[in-house]
Amino acid sequence: MQRYLPVLFLSALLVGCGSSVKLDDVAVEDRSATPVAGQAGTGTGAGAGGTAAGAAGTSQAGGNAVTSTPIAPVTVGNAAGAAAPPPAGDRTVYFDYDSFAIKPEFQAVIEAQARYLKADPKRHAAVEGHTDERGGREYNLALGQKRAEAVRRALGLLGVADAQVEAVSFGKEKPAVSGSDEAAMAKNRRAEINYR
Repeated sequence: MQRYLPVLFLSALLVGCGSSVKLDDVAVEDRSATPVAGQAGTGTGAGAGGTAAGAAGTSQAGGNAVTSTPIAPVTVGNAAGAAAPPPAGDRTVYFDYDSFAIKPEFQAVIEAQARYLKADPKRHAAVEGHTDERGGREYNLALGQKRAEAVRRALGLLGVADAQVEAVSFGKEKPAVSGSDEAAMAKNRRAEINYR
């Protein structure tokens, strides 16, 4: 029995340290104007039947007409500030604890970066993923990579070429703020967009 006690203790310890966050799923919303097959308004839903109403963005389902309006793509204009990159404070996306889902309040940051990158295809950026000090080194490197990838994919959905953006992770190695309180750790859970 004493042989099995350390094994049971170690197993319980590993189960307690586990995380329920799936690092393979990236939560990015597709905001492109290109309709996806099977969505309402694409003419492939129930009752569309290839009619003109289905092609115009309406779908007949049970006698009720449902109209969908396409989301307008991000357009690149000749804005006066297009030559200079957005300020450093406008290049950071913060994340919740143990998460790599982009919060809606940072959509404007990503859209501004996409406009800047699309204005000149020769521009290149590195999205650097960071975590707070909690957790092991390997886990934090993986979580930082997922945060950087989420931002890179969001930029891609807004029309930025994949060749322009690189995603890298620093995990917990480069904190923005030192300290172990929640306010400091919240500032360290981030993805920064830096231009080369």
